[in-house]
Amino acid sequence: MKPEPPFELAPIATGAGASAEARSNGIVHTTLENGLGVLIIPDHRAPVVTHMVWYKNGSADDPVGKSGIAHFLEHLMFKGTRKHPAGTFMTTIAELGGQQNAFTSNDFTAYFQQIAAEHLATCMEYEADRMKNLVLTEEMVSSERKVVLEERLMRTESKPGQILGEALQAALFTTHPYGKPVIGWQEDIRGLVRDDALDYYRRFYTPENALLVVAGDVEPAAAIDLAKRYYGKLQRRGVPPVRRRPDEPKPTTQRQLSLVDAKVGQPQFLRTHLVPSYGNAGPGEAEAFSLLALLLGRAQTGVLYRRLVVKEDIASSVGANYVGTARDRSRFALSASAKPGIGLERLDAAIEAVIQEHSANGFDRADIERAKKRLIASALYARDSQLSLSQWYGRSICIGMTFEAIDAWPERVASVSSEDLRRALHGLDRSTCVSGRLLQSDTGGAASAAA
Repeated sequence: MKPEPPFELAPIATGAGASAEARSNGIVHTTLENGLGVLIIPDHRAPVVTHMVWYKNGSADDPVGKSGIAHFLEHLMFKGTRKHPAGTFMTTIAELGGQQNAFTSNDFTAYFQQIAAEHLATCMEYEADRMKNLVLTEEMVSSERKVVLEERLMRTESKPGQILGEALQAALFTTHPYGKPVIGWQEDIRGLVRDDALDYYRRFYTPENALLVVAGDVEPAAAIDLAKRYYGKLQRRGVPPVRRRPDEPKPTTQRQLSLVDAKVGQPQFLRTHLVPSYGNAGPGEAEAFSLLALLLGRAQTGVLYRRLVVKEDIASSVGANYVGTARDRSRFALSASAKPGIGLERLDAAIEAVIQEHSANGFDRADIERAKKRLIASALYARDSQLSLSQWYGRSICIGMTFEAIDAWPERVASVSSEDLRRALHGLDRSTCVSGRLLQSDTGGAASAAA
């Protein structure tokens, strides 16, 4: 496993009606009179464009008892409008040689198209239309609710690892809404109705709560003119929604979960910690955790791999994952799959030994420098993808980062010290983690879980 890309941008800071501002890297940003943020990323290597609309709401903004509504509405947004009935835009995009999709996360929901640059106006016209004029019938909502329930059954409830993952997430975030699955709890999904979807749509799907990102073979001035033509006519509905989320209390105990299931092919140990994210970390904290994920969990070269897989031969695979792109405190996860005959207690002890050893002695300086180069290089190489670049900018804006953060990111990574890494390791306190054990069933019976 690897850390989420940390090379991200930040929110548009200009006020409503502000003129466009160009940066040294050619990126232009502005805010329309109705509050819609607009970010243009010129890339003239091919005559294509990526068009994305980001809404600054995700599963963490779902009302109590309505978990999954953000994701459910993402599905319903494809039901169309009076001008563009369901299926017509998808057909149009396909006929023009493009593609489209959408996704929901904890902090944002995004819709995108990739298409020849000459058809950018077609994408804008459609997205602007469904930002205001979505049509939903009871039949549409009922049918799509069944689709989402089937999705949950296939992706979560039929997979022991996913079930345990949800339980770990809920145990780590006891108060904060990050403890809810993005797709929602099954019981909540069954209760979602048309009025729930429309209420959520009217609250969050507004220009003042949205960001338009256009990357590709466009001239910034022309793209902004198009945005004004199609999106600028939408009226704002007031001030952007305020995200009021409770802080997750500092954990004081270790929590242990286990799941036994006949479908488990290989026993696994997981360990998750509550840590700062790029959205709320202090100077250098998030960068240290990003480096730590590489130093610990990178295949072939990470210290966990070298110790558990190569030296001790007790694990077939290991991983470390830092979820840095979050608005509030997030998580750092460690995992290992046991070799036959190896108990998960031994994996647990071996991981803890690695943490303690490097907390005391630090990492090899050469390993740190290699990790820094890899982290910076991987982020820079990923900029070759319009979609990846657009996603980094959109994610960062939605979690509240600043332009200054992106400008200084390589320098901040380069300046992470051995002491910074030790402090990050101290944040992986075993006494306050949530650990999970995924076990094979000897009886072949139904799954069971215990805390």
